[in-house]
Amino acid sequence: MPETAETKRSAAVLQPDPGRWKALVFIALAQLMVVLDATIVNIALPSAQQDLGISDGNRQWVITAYALAFGGLLLFGGRIADLWGRKRAFVVGLAGFAAASALGGAATGEAMMLGARALQGAFGALLAPAALSLLAVTFTDAKERAKAFGIYGAIAGGGGAVGLILGGFLTEYLNWRWTFFVNIPFAVVAAVGAYLVIREPAGGRNRAALDVPGVVLSTLGLVALVYGFTRAESEGWSDAGTIGMFVASVVLLGTFVLVEARVKAPLLPLRVLTDRNRGGVYLSLGLAVIGMFGLFLFLTYYLQVVKGYSPVLTGFAFLPMIAGMIIGSTQIGTRLMTRVPPRLLMGPGFLTAAIGMLMLTQLEVGTSYAGLILPAQLLLGLGMGTAFMPAMSLATHGVDPKDAGVASAMVNTSQQVGGAIGTALLNTIAASATTAYLTDHAAAATTPDAQKLLQLQGMVEGYTSAIWWAVGILAAASAIAVTLITTGKPDTGAVAGSGADDEVRVPVVAH
Repeated sequence: MPETAETKRSAAVLQPDPGRWKALVFIALAQLMVVLDATIVNIALPSAQQDLGISDGNRQWVITAYALAFGGLLLFGGRIADLWGRKRAFVVGLAGFAAASALGGAATGEAMMLGARALQGAFGALLAPAALSLLAVTFTDAKERAKAFGIYGAIAGGGGAVGLILGGFLTEYLNWRWTFFVNIPFAVVAAVGAYLVIREPAGGRNRAALDVPGVVLSTLGLVALVYGFTRAESEGWSDAGTIGMFVASVVLLGTFVLVEARVKAPLLPLRVLTDRNRGGVYLSLGLAVIGMFGLFLFLTYYLQVVKGYSPVLTGFAFLPMIAGMIIGSTQIGTRLMTRVPPRLLMGPGFLTAAIGMLMLTQLEVGTSYAGLILPAQLLLGLGMGTAFMPAMSLATHGVDPKDAGVASAMVNTSQQVGGAIGTALLNTIAASATTAYLTDHAAAATTPDAQKLLQLQGMVEGYTSAIWWAVGILAAASAIAVTLITTGKPDTGAVAGSGADDEVRVPVVAH
């Protein structure tokens, strides 16, 4: 039978990109940079605050400005990637992130620093969904997809801990400004590599007009939600401003859903959310991130304040969790992803992480690192690595290529909102438990040494109380993954939503 132009085009679409593994290197590098930035600046913040004269009341905005811009603009960034093309959005996002990082590193005052952080968040919101959607449409074979998402999942999960190590090194041995400047070589290498290597799959660009009301409502609604939780941490849950933010968020996001159900070309097609499997991934992933903040937040303080570790040593103390994530993601998850349904990786994975977190509820002032903290971190890393990889893959599976960017943005949004909730909720629980403990035991501390010990015991009591909540949240994530996610064992064909037209797509899962 003679080949027509259509059959040639379809065959070309199905051919895997020969440079896909090189592309993965640059996609992973960009993802590492974005994840690093979530924690690397935290270590440098005290030094930067002193140098730039930032007040105690405003220092939280160095973190909050990034979180608000990133969380608020993610859906917009994902849709821009669909409209522009993922490769172009990826390269522009990298260039903008590098420029914003240079501005932050060269900051001479508070306003310049906060502006740089907001710009970092804005370009991160363009970059992150473009990276994940590029991965989703570049790797179309189920076995190769498993390996690629295994690597990506390990970076997405472990990059925050790497940021603690790198941030500690740069702050202690160079200068806090290098926690910003270090992004520039990452971004330049990733952008040049992406420009030369990544090939945009055919038929994947969305030509529809931009949904401006959807952009405005979703951005304001997400900013209000993230800021509400951030404000709750500092001002309290009953504060009028905090309540006002939550009410505004509910109204704005509720209106957003109504608008999306009616417009011709929605920013977030509701079919992306209403799919049972994707909804299960977004919900369980968001809950898992809340639980993970229990580890990063309290273990960092425990090691530095209670145990007296330096910033660099604290960073290295997180290495077992990074090792566990790499093993869970690239060995366990990758090997089993094509053999078992995703829920049988995600459910047990989150439950294993919950067991690791449960071990940390036994923390005391004199707890041995090797005896308790190290094995707990290994379990956490193994569980999260095993669960993250199929979650990232399933979140973008079966999505129309034209919606891949916004589906990827939803993954990042669930993580960002989960992080904001985790920080506010768990911090509040810890602070309340510490205050109650100190009040109950104050009479017994009659000497300066006894009072110092009481302060440390009160801190640890607060940490363990919050970690108990994190255990429950991780267990809930496991239950949701097992209950809602019904996708069957993957086949070995090309993945739906890979960029091919409907008639040449091969489903990856059996329902």
